[in-house]
Amino acid sequence: MKNPRWVDRRALFLLHEESLVEHGGLAGMRDEGAFDSALARPLQVFSYEQGCDIARLAAACGFGLIRNHPFNDGNKRAGFLAILLFLDLNGYELELEQVEAVQTILKVAAGETSESELANWIRAHTRRFNRG
Repeated sequence: MKNPRWVDRRALFLLHEESLVEHGGLAGMRDEGAFDSALARPLQVFSYEQGCDIARLAAACGFGLIRNHPFNDGNKRAGFLAILLFLDLNGYELELEQVEAVQTILKVAAGETSESELANWIRAHTRRFNRG
């Protein structure tokens, strides 16, 4: 795999803030180190895991945000947004029903779905798209 495009820290922070305005929640960062760690995780996976794919990298980013709780509120939304953004930046999208996405992200947050299971779920629902 060629070097992917990574999620920009500021872009994700702004998307998170926008989601709080739209859906409600307490603004602000609870743990900046946890935020940076979650965003660094896919780079580490890319550097040290031979044969990783786009779904594995998206899962690494989303899982870290959901489980590390870097924000005061909206961590599950931020994690899902990071997955979507990472995929989009690299020419992919998820094809699934909203209910399934919510159920899956809630299972990740509850510790019922591992990072590798999340990657498999992303892989099963990802398709490449052509930018026009």
